[in-house]
Amino acid sequence: MGTLYLVGTPIGNLEDITMRALRTLREVSLIAAEDTRVTGRLLAHYKIDTPLTSFHEHNKKEKTEELLRHLETTHLALVSDAGMPGLSDPGFVLVRAAAERGIPVTVIPGPSAVISALVVSGLPTNEYVFIGFLPRRKIARRKMITELATEKRTVLAFEAPHRLIETLEDINQLLNDRPVVVAREMTKLFEDIQRGSAAELLDHFAFNPPKGEITLVIGGAGDNKEWTKEQILDEINNRLSDGQGPSSIAKTLAKLSNLPRREIYQMAINLGEK
Repeated sequence: MGTLYLVGTPIGNLEDITMRALRTLREVSLIAAEDTRVTGRLLAHYKIDTPLTSFHEHNKKEKTEELLRHLETTHLALVSDAGMPGLSDPGFVLVRAAAERGIPVTVIPGPSAVISALVVSGLPTNEYVFIGFLPRRKIARRKMITELATEKRTVLAFEAPHRLIETLEDINQLLNDRPVVVAREMTKLFEDIQRGSAAELLDHFAFNPPKGEITLVIGGAGDNKEWTKEQILDEINNRLSDGQGPSSIAKTLAKLSNLPRREIYQMAINLGEK
């Protein structure tokens, strides 16, 4: 029986790979990669000729069984495009299936965008939570951000550059002046770390359109600050436009603003009638 090796690969700078990772990639009989083109460049750089096969979100169901059969007789390495496999990619599906079959699974530690962004952020690192990619759809994204209103731990998330402005606008509206860090293109030539409130970062990126891979770090909740009536009315309007009902709006905004739920409910009813 073979072993499944979870191999961490560089998140940008090709020098950020361990000697053990390189040895493992040379010694296994097959490497399962999220994108064979990306991993192929890494292997070519280090003159590694181990065969590659694809394993990604769109073929994970059919490929899992194929890779498990491979592991019945020989070793396999699993890599993602960058960083640790199994974080916000289908790697966990193969890991879970291998563990259920009694196939040995081990990890070759390497770089992680999550940990790298956390330690460079300057925000508390003793407790944190990683929520993966934020939802693409506005309503779902705002719902998730709203749920962070009472989260006291530092929060990390991935975001696409073309959605960063909208996400910062949501954070600014829903989490007030919470500290935010945008870690962009970490370990690469144009690495950029921007710190500030969501409003300050919106001003920055208005003149510097974001590009590249982005990890967001959001400070945990402190004491809730009382919202102004204008803020409450604006947010109620936004949520009514999104199709939320007065009861749901009141429940959520009462937690955010410290205003009585009944008062917010009545405000939503009044606005909905206009």
